[in-house]
Parts: sequence; structure tokens; C-alpha cells
Amino acid sequence: MCFKEIEMSKIARLALLVSLVLFLLVSADAVCALEDYSAAPDFKLRDLKGKEVSLADYEGKVLFMNFWATWCGPCRAEIPDFIEVYDEYKDKGLEILGVSVDTISPDKVLQFVRTNEMNYPVVMATRDLFKDYPQPRAIPTTLIIDGKGKIRHKQIGTMSKEMLINFFNEVSKED
Repeated sequence: MCFKEIEMSKIARLALLVSLVLFLLVSADAVCALEDYSAAPDFKLRDLKGKEVSLADYEGKVLFMNFWATWCGPCRAEIPDFIEVYDEYKDKGLEILGVSVDTISPDKVLQFVRTNEMNYPVVMATRDLFKDYPQPRAIPTTLIIDGKGKIRHKQIGTMSKEMLINFFNEVSKED
């Protein structure tokens, strides 16, 4: 065996060892995260029709808190799936709250909501909301909050109908 082969063998073993340690650390962290969910901060907001909405309104239900904007292409793409799933599962305990991060007026957001026949409540994000819920780095971002008010999952990026249903079934089963 030449010197280069010996060095490569040592590097390969070291890389394998480091990979194994990292895998074990990440796996252990994931198991802990599954058992220890953080409480969702309470909020009080007004929907686009003026009705007050708070986290307490969703007690006992699975809430998909979806941060989105009218100008966001991926956000617009997931809206039909949200509408369809909300129609099919709202009587089974699924709730959706759209949180618009738009800087346009609430009236213009309401016009968008009506045009797109969004059937779930939509609120405008506020500075107070972002004190407790950090502004998402990317939208859409959806927080899944169980019936006990615990954040169970954070989805960055679009959610398909299948994802919505799978998360709802998983979280509602464990509640």
C-alpha cells in the first residue's frame, strides 16, 4: 500500500466516524423534540371582517397557522389545497388561520381572499404577533398547533393537500 492510500483510508475512517457521531446527535435531538413541544404563545388579532381571534378559540382543535402574502407565488399555489382540506376536515377538528404578512391594506387583502374564495379566517400580521411568533424567514410558513396549544411542527414552504391531511391525522390522533 502506498502512502496516499494509507492517508485516504485514515481520512475515510475519520469521515465515517464523524458522520456516525453527527447522525446519533441529530437522531437523539429529534427524539427529544418529539417528546417536548413548546407552547404556542397566545395572540389576539382581528380577522379581515373585524372578529377577534385568539389562540384560545382553537382549544381542542388542530390549528394550521399559515403565514403567507398575496404577492407570493408558492403561497397562492397552496391556497386551493387549504380551501379543499378545510371544507373536508373542519367538522373533524381541523382549523386554518391565514396570517397575511402583506404591507397592503387589509381591504386589499380581503378583496384577494374573496376573489380566491378562501373559506378560512385570515388576519393581518402585527408587530405584537411577531414579538411572540418570529417573522418567518420565508413564506409560506405554516405552524401546526395541537389541541393543547403546543407547536407540533413548522413547515417552511408549500403544503400539499396530502401533507395537510397527514399532519392533521397524526396530530389529532396523538391529542
